[in-house]
Amino acid sequence: MQTHPHLLLAAIDQQLERLQSDRDAQKEETPPATQDLLLYRRIAEVKAKERQGALEEIIYCLIVQKFMENDISMIPAISSSSDPNSEVHYWPNQEQKLEAIHSPDALEMIQSHLTLILGERIVGPLDTIVQISKLKLGKLYAASIMYGYFLKRVDQRFQLERTMKTLPTDARQQRIFDDLKANPLWDLESMVQISSDDDGSDGEDSKSSRLRSYVMYLDVEALQRYATIRSKESISLIEKQTQALFGRPDIRIAEDGSLDTSNDELVGITFSGLTMLVLEAVAFGSFLWEAESYVESKYHSVTN
Repeated sequence: MQTHPHLLLAAIDQQLERLQSDRDAQKEETPPATQDLLLYRRIAEVKAKERQGALEEIIYCLIVQKFMENDISMIPAISSSSDPNSEVHYWPNQEQKLEAIHSPDALEMIQSHLTLILGERIVGPLDTIVQISKLKLGKLYAASIMYGYFLKRVDQRFQLERTMKTLPTDARQQRIFDDLKANPLWDLESMVQISSDDDGSDGEDSKSSRLRSYVMYLDVEALQRYATIRSKESISLIEKQTQALFGRPDIRIAEDGSLDTSNDELVGITFSGLTMLVLEAVAFGSFLWEAESYVESKYHSVTN
């Protein structure tokens, strides 16, 4: 990837073929006698874990390559130290590059996502530094990765249906969120909600062809499916990427059973830095969907 980027896909394809061959060979093995069965299963578990680790590295390489192709520098580890170079708001502004990777329809929803996060504060000075809990910032980053993953997935379906002229003609804004399963990292309703300005005078034809209206038209089952991370490797990568930026959260269980986050650190960040952080996370999620889909086309690892 660093010295011969044009050979990366060929190297990945070769590695995926090797992993597939190893898995096929393992399936064809005859289980040993009863006394050796426990050891046989343990060896199989170790091999499966090694394959999962290799898949995670491959998917991450594909994601990083996407950032490099778009000339986007990824944000380094964020700390509460006094080193100004480690703080997000000292990094060059890459908002335009991070926005350019999305379709206009997806970008419209991302802007709503940002407005939802920043709320009324977005109208204030963007260079205002606020103190935010590192734990909350990490949760926001992980949730935005999942949002980018969801958005890329549903946008691909939307663009396909629009091309095939099979978009629903009656895209009523269904209020079906009470039936959605709770997610520990993000609130699906808040991610796809349609703001009141959608009731403007664009006309029904225009409204029905917009991605946000299309998302609202989907039923509960479809929404839940699009919002679900498909593979163990991707779930692990979201966790590792978040911890690489913010560290492992220092959470303890108190005597009464509640979570003790008293050791959580505060991080100073500007609104512009927070915006860039969220945009990077959404881009990471979008690239994660693409990388996972590419790997899945070569090596089946996605669970039904």
